[in-house]
Amino acid sequence: MAVTSDLSQDGTVVTITISGRFDFGAHQDFRNAYEKFGKSAKVYEVDLGNATYLDSSALGMLLLLRDHGGGEAACVRLVHASPDVRKILAISNFDKLFDIQAH
Repeated sequence: MAVTSDLSQDGTVVTITISGRFDFGAHQDFRNAYEKFGKSAKVYEVDLGNATYLDSSALGMLLLLRDHGGGEAACVRLVHASPDVRKILAISNFDKLFDIQAH
């Protein structure tokens, strides 16, 4: 499991990339990935293209990211989600809270 993040050149988009299992073991790394940039970003993009698994802890972490980004007004995109990951997100009704883009 690895979590990396980058800030766009204009400082408006934080991209967080998840590789491997996205579970409680990623909690601190995931939180650090967005908190280190403060609250200046307008868009948070979570790249799940290399995520092989996510559990309820990961869903909770995504909700914390949404809160950090402004709650209901936050722009959080979940991108490159595999069919299995999209299924977990849909079952959890996360498609109503996040912009989810396919693999």
